[in-house]
Amino acid sequence: MPFKVKIGVSACLLGEKTRYDGGHKKEWFITETWGPHLELVSVCPEMESGLGVPREIMRLEGDAEAPRLRTVKTRQDHTDLIHNWTRKRLTELEREDLWGFIFKSNSPSCGPARVKVYDRQGSPRKQGVGLFAGAFMCQYPIVPVEDEVRLRNPQIRDNFIERVFVLKRWREMQAKKWTPADLIGFHTRHKLLLLAHSPGHYRLLGKLTARVKEIPAREQVAQYQALLLEALKLQATNKKQANVLHHILGYFKKVLSADEKQELLELIDSYRLGDLPLLGPMTLITHYVRKYGQPYLQEQYYLHPHPLELLLRFHA
Repeated sequence: MPFKVKIGVSACLLGEKTRYDGGHKKEWFITETWGPHLELVSVCPEMESGLGVPREIMRLEGDAEAPRLRTVKTRQDHTDLIHNWTRKRLTELEREDLWGFIFKSNSPSCGPARVKVYDRQGSPRKQGVGLFAGAFMCQYPIVPVEDEVRLRNPQIRDNFIERVFVLKRWREMQAKKWTPADLIGFHTRHKLLLLAHSPGHYRLLGKLTARVKEIPAREQVAQYQALLLEALKLQATNKKQANVLHHILGYFKKVLSADEKQELLELIDSYRLGDLPLLGPMTLITHYVRKYGQPYLQEQYYLHPHPLELLLRFHA
């Protein structure tokens, strides 16, 4: 499909029987909701490095900054095996051109955060990062990553896939011979989306693009990308979303009747209070954008940050 992009996924989350006990941890929203529309690239450090299934349980031990991966009973150290495999696999994944990665939570190889690391006394601390996940995030720092537990939260799920598609558009702009006008156009179409995540970053990025012709191209890209990614990592809360919806309402103040304005205001307030999903006000706003042909809003990715088929924002 025209919007299909590649997402790396820990193999067990896709239903592959790669777990130490021969089982899997299939996540249906990944395989059934996203699977038909995203190209899911399966990765399993343990299986692919040759440890096989079934296998002895392993855990991270020692220093959380540089832990060792050891089996619990026989005390075999597989750290170097995973590190060597990881270097090779990361080179292969570079050719895959991944737009995001969904890791298995709590995994000593794939957990992206809060993984247990055991000290000499055998006491765990949730301060570690899986060996493969840590290396991936170090080599590809701009690629959005999450684990399946956090993605069960609809807002985090929406934020993740939104970041994936923003990154896709950003990379596509960079891949061509772009001009300052292209960067300004990118920023213009993402303004409301940025405002929903971080009003502060929205203002900083606005000031940066206003000076786009004064700054060397490489510096422009570096500064804009850093601020863009910082902004998108911040959660678009109900309060911030409601502020954007009120901002959008201002574009219709000359065409909507008093009753239409009141209806939309009530929907926005109900959403802000958590009594209504974003579907309510967004549906009415999208209707007004089509009906009155508001050109600025028609180009805003805020109204369509990712393909509707992914069924995210409208179910949050």
